[in-house]
Amino acid sequence: MKDIVSKLLKYGIPIAISVGLAWFLYKNVDLEAIKTSLRQDVNYWWFVPVIVVSVLSHIFRALRWRLQLRAIDIDAPLWVLVNSIFGTYFVNLVFPRLGEVWRTGYIARRQKAPFATVLGSMVGDRLSDTVTVLLLTIVTFFLAQDAFVKFFAARGDNAGAAASWTMWALVAVAVLGMVSLVWIYRSTSQNRVIARVRGILHDLWEGFAAIAHMDGKWMFLLYTVLIWGCYFLQLYIASKAFTFTAGLGVIPILVLFVLSSLGMAVPSNGGLGPWQFAIIFGLSLYGVGAFPPSTPYDAQASAFAWLVWGVQQLLIIVLGIYAFASIALDRKKE
Repeated sequence: MKDIVSKLLKYGIPIAISVGLAWFLYKNVDLEAIKTSLRQDVNYWWFVPVIVVSVLSHIFRALRWRLQLRAIDIDAPLWVLVNSIFGTYFVNLVFPRLGEVWRTGYIARRQKAPFATVLGSMVGDRLSDTVTVLLLTIVTFFLAQDAFVKFFAARGDNAGAAASWTMWALVAVAVLGMVSLVWIYRSTSQNRVIARVRGILHDLWEGFAAIAHMDGKWMFLLYTVLIWGCYFLQLYIASKAFTFTAGLGVIPILVLFVLSSLGMAVPSNGGLGPWQFAIIFGLSLYGVGAFPPSTPYDAQASAFAWLVWGVQQLLIIVLGIYAFASIALDRKKE
């Protein structure tokens, strides 16, 4: 019974989130209007560079992880690491959050290395992404807070002020949370809960701090900038494919980018549901549709969210098939 409940929580909740949010977003939207927008408002040639940049982001991530693995004396070939990145996103598409575990196990087996050691490098890899998203979120908040305030002000006399205070409150809560974590990490309390959290924080910090002491840490920073630069560039180029978003500037696309990155943190199958939710809300801040979508005009924002997400998932499937075929051939050689 415990195993059944565990599997339901692990796989059922992401599916429920995906289905629930997809229903909420599209229950009142004219599907024919979405199809019309996809036929009339899109230049599909723009997705060629989107795909190229997306593949480059995966390669840069493999190059960054190679630096971490070499720091712990694991010298995996680049093509093996690239396959592991392709495979990670493919597995996550079916089983959310399981891709990182698969990636760790694959490299540990392939390179005959301890699983826990490889896992530490993977945790450092993901933790650096978390820090990057937090920094981008804070910067974007200051650059685009007027758009958020105007959006909420249009919904009521006091909504704009309330939204501004809410966002500042969220920043305060984030700062307070970080201070609390630092206190727990440095605490000498023997309370069982605090000690357990302190142990988890210690392991995470060790995985992250190793980055500062390894050879090539500046290259690690460069690859991080390239990875997230590619992620942003994908969305920026994709916006040029649509007649109704081609004129949006850098800051609006940065808002979409940060919101969608936060949406990907929600457990779901490939971001289905949370990603569209974030994108449609972000577009509504700049006059493309309304939130929640409810009219045929809102079909443009829905078309954007669905097509950009769909292209990415199709690419993940193709790269995943390639990766697992390559891994199978490699195992046959072994």
